[in-house]
Amino acid sequence: MTSANDRDRQRLKLLRDNLAALHKTLIESERIIYEQTFGKLESPNRFLQLLISDPWFAWLHPISELVVLIDETLDSKEPLMAGETRELMKRTSMLLKASEEGDGFERSYFDALQRTPDVILAHADVMRCLSEPKPKSE
Repeated sequence: MTSANDRDRQRLKLLRDNLAALHKTLIESERIIYEQTFGKLESPNRFLQLLISDPWFAWLHPISELVVLIDETLDSKEPLMAGETRELMKRTSMLLKASEEGDGFERSYFDALQRTPDVILAHADVMRCLSEPKPKSE
């Protein structure tokens, strides 16, 4: 029999995996646009430096931070606290809002969704995780 805590961990793991896939897709999309604008990057090391410190990629940091937070939660030896999974799912939902009129993350996310079909598919996978009803107790 699966405990409620185990089900929450499974939901959180699925969310984490889909959010990480979305993050990777966004990074690749941004890299393509960056290289079209500034020229081919000379090395993976240079790209990593840019990803961490260049303002071009700064809008991606909130997703990186959320993935790390979910990882830390999943890696904890302690049982999940009541509502912890729900709170992380709510944070994800609030973050992944796109807006043509917005600025910062909302605007950059809107642009990525408009230009890259793979971003749309990865976004849909995350949204599916967020909308799936919590499994009933067995």
